[in-house]
Amino acid sequence: MEVLIPQKVEKTEIKPEPIQLDVLYEDEDIIVINKPAGLLVHPTATKNTGTLVNALLFHCDDLQGIGGEHRPGIVHRLDRETSGVMVVAKNDLAHMNLSIQFKKRTVRKEYLAIAKGVSPRTEWIVVAGIKRHPYNRLKMLVAEDGKPSETWFKVLKKFADAAMLVAAYPKSGRTHQIRLHLKHAGYPILGDYLYARNVRIEGLEIPRLMLHAVKLGFHHPRTGKRLEFTASLPEDFKKVIRRLADIFSSSEMVSR
Repeated sequence: MEVLIPQKVEKTEIKPEPIQLDVLYEDEDIIVINKPAGLLVHPTATKNTGTLVNALLFHCDDLQGIGGEHRPGIVHRLDRETSGVMVVAKNDLAHMNLSIQFKKRTVRKEYLAIAKGVSPRTEWIVVAGIKRHPYNRLKMLVAEDGKPSETWFKVLKKFADAAMLVAAYPKSGRTHQIRLHLKHAGYPILGDYLYARNVRIEGLEIPRLMLHAVKLGFHHPRTGKRLEFTASLPEDFKKVIRRLADIFSSSEMVSR
């Protein structure tokens, strides 16, 4: 009889790195940051440097080991090309409490997106299941047998009939949810080269995925006090809005 003894898997060491962070708030339990677009949240099988986790390990002395080897302190995430506000747990108490809040959907999240096309409605809700793509593991897809997902959308500004600035309030927190739900409604996000590669507007340069996590509200894991944080729009996002307004002089503000 032949016995195969598996090789010991070497523990991956994630090293602290002096990557600059835009810190919105910090105390002994949590740190809230405004993540820039292009920054990967946590290490992957092919990349274990230059991530938000590497930056957090440098910034926070006691973060190692909280919530897992590869994702210390991480209780939610933003896509690499999505900018905006994130909260990170600095100890086990905060990690457990925040994880429960996200699971119970008591965390309030607001995103801003620039989408192609203009909805005839000011507000609408998308309820559509989401699951992993069967052939491309980097993608998700809308499917009847997917995990239940719901997002409320509100139009904030219209740029003629070409594009619109939309606020998105996801009730659930599925991977790529806002991107998929807007595309499912017929309004793909500009710069979404995973799901809308060929979406273009003549005369407009789109630097990246036009999605920004603008607000995050939750209860402090120790005190229970309700907190809300706002991440200001990055310059590349504001530049696209200004350029759209220049191209389409008939742009129209919609009351919030």
